[in-house]
Amino acid sequence: MSFVKVTNSSFIRDTRSMALINTNSSEKEEYYNRARVLKNQKEQINMMSEEIQSVKSEMGEIKHLLQQLLSKQ
Repeated sequence: MSFVKVTNSSFIRDTRSMALINTNSSEKEEYYNRARVLKNQKEQINMMSEEIQSVKSEMGEIKHLLQQLLSKQ
């Protein structure tokens, strides 16, 4: 494998696969941290969405039961 320094950056290029590789470990760590934060936010949004759907379903059931009670009177 041979690598070539990319000008004006902390990247090197693998000449065999043409992949760009970041050699700055602090930049890589920042990227991984941002990716983790975004993943956690998406998971929280999905959980809240599921909870909202559950509450909507339960409210629909309550509404239906109330309508049944009122129609019997």
